[in-house]
Amino acid sequence: MSKEKPTIPREPRERTIVIDEEEAKTNRITIRIPPFWPEEPELWFAQLEGQFSLYGIIEDEAKYAYTLSRIEAKQAREIKDVITHPPTQNKYETIKKALIRRLTDSQEQRIRQLLEREELGDRKPSQFLRHLSTLASSTVPSDLLRTLWLGRLPQHMQTILATRTHDKLADVAEQADRIHEINSNKTLVLATTAQPVQTAGRSTWEEQMETLSKQVATLTTQMTKMTKQLGRERSRRRERSHSRNRPRSKTPKQEGVCFYHRRFGQEARKCTQPCTFKEKNEEGSR
Repeated sequence: MSKEKPTIPREPRERTIVIDEEEAKTNRITIRIPPFWPEEPELWFAQLEGQFSLYGIIEDEAKYAYTLSRIEAKQAREIKDVITHPPTQNKYETIKKALIRRLTDSQEQRIRQLLEREELGDRKPSQFLRHLSTLASSTVPSDLLRTLWLGRLPQHMQTILATRTHDKLADVAEQADRIHEINSNKTLVLATTAQPVQTAGRSTWEEQMETLSKQVATLTTQMTKMTKQLGRERSRRRERSHSRNRPRSKTPKQEGVCFYHRRFGQEARKCTQPCTFKEKNEEGSR
């Protein structure tokens, strides 16, 4: 009976991991790691760990090395203390947590600055909330989004909604819409009621201005007439003054002479008594 030869176990072939090699050699495994995504570090690490699981990479040192090789200088500066003084154990988890926490904080700060510049405008509160949610994406916590949204609402809304701290944000937004609608209707009613008064005020004002314009025109006409009359009076006074200063021609006295003899002299055919023409004429002939 022949003895069976003892089976000699084969030594496992050494496995080498290569990043982003287009062609894999026979004794190598290709692992494709996506470019680092600083806006979504958690999502990037989820993709990275999917590659680790697919290719059976479990060594902490290897995971740490892959992560470090994929981040850029800007992100490396965020975790400079971790890179320069790495822990002796759990290097991968340490660098992962540091990147997620610090990049998320920085992203939240940038988004908060962006959201703080947004205003409600003519939108409904719920529309404004959806707008802020779109800008914030998933990087801003819901409590921070609630605070930013409430801070942009009118003061009277903030006072009413401040009591609903434990309610869902969507329910609070619905109540804010109802408050907004009530206030809009009140404003519309007030504007409609006040409109006739404003129109009447404008009409009265226009009438007053028209009356004043007519009065000014009348006064102007009267002043023009008065100026002309004064001019004529001055001319007449000057003419009278000149006529008074002229020397009068000497004429024989005609006291007691009737009209006819005064007019026609000796050729007068009529005479109205009393008339002294003949007497004066006779005295002159002597």
